[in-house]
Amino acid sequence: MRGVRRWDLVEREQEPVTPHAGPIINADGELTYIGDDGRRYVVGLPPDIDEDSVERVMATLRAGSALFHNIEDLCDAWLRTVSGDDLEPRAALVLLLTTLETALEDRYPESPGDP
Repeated sequence: MRGVRRWDLVEREQEPVTPHAGPIINADGELTYIGDDGRRYVVGLPPDIDEDSVERVMATLRAGSALFHNIEDLCDAWLRTVSGDDLEPRAALVLLLTTLETALEDRYPESPGDP
């Protein structure tokens, strides 16, 4: 299928692609997401993964979808407000993401299993 790339969690490509939207399970039961490059990625789960656990996580992510879209809309509004001649939209996006990460990282520290 054109435009679809397989993304193996065990053997990651050298340059990871940032998801543009939250992951979904497609009609074939595969975990997929749209990358910031516009392509759809299929995530290959490791063979020892607990499928019930994955489904619970996916259900939780789907339940948060409306809130995620609200956050996305707020980010778009903020980017439109601050972007202009002195601050390009892409630079404003980098500033937004970096600031959010800095503001939230102390509240959500890395755990030993994080990649």
